[in-house]
Amino acid sequence: MRTSLQDRLAGGGRPDPLTAFRVARRAFQAGRRVDMTALAAELGVNRATVYRWVGSREELLTEIIWSLAQRTVEASAERARDRAAADPDHPSELAVRLTLFVEDTLAHPGMRRFLAEEGEFAMRLLTLSSSAFQRRFIALVDTLAAAETAAGGLVSPLPPADLAFTVVRVVESFVYLKLITGEEPDGARAGRVLRSLLPGPAAARTGRAGRA
Repeated sequence: MRTSLQDRLAGGGRPDPLTAFRVARRAFQAGRRVDMTALAAELGVNRATVYRWVGSREELLTEIIWSLAQRTVEASAERARDRAAADPDHPSELAVRLTLFVEDTLAHPGMRRFLAEEGEFAMRLLTLSSSAFQRRFIALVDTLAAAETAAGGLVSPLPPADLAFTVVRVVESFVYLKLITGEEPDGARAGRVLRSLLPGPAAARTGRAGRA
């Protein structure tokens, strides 16, 4: 006889809020629009139940994108160390991690569709000061900047909190570049700016931090 846990692990059992979140996130990752009616139909429940479980579509998308963004930043540590070590401009690891974040975000099927089809909505959802996503992203960058500064790997005259806000705005500008200026987003261009804002100690000593 199967247990409830076995059903959950196998994707069976009765749907619940976590099931709804996972199904919606899979749709987003596959480059499909997250639609509340379609989500309710896939789960076999009514729309009112879906809204009770996950809140509005805006709230659901915020949680989906935040979960993916957080995972992207956290998973980039090893790649960032390798790339930073090979970079003649001696950037901080945080500069490289955020460059990788921009590159990975621009390459993600879900984000590509979201920006292409719902760009203005995406900007409102993810970049406004009232956005739960932006508050969390700034807090994450603040934590990483403070830790790397304390370890001697990041040199900046700005307090970590001010630096985090500025850097997040730069990241946003390059992710939404096509919507803002009509130009195609360019991860390498973002990387040059981030390396300038987030220099490692060697770059700060040689004056390379100001070169973008």
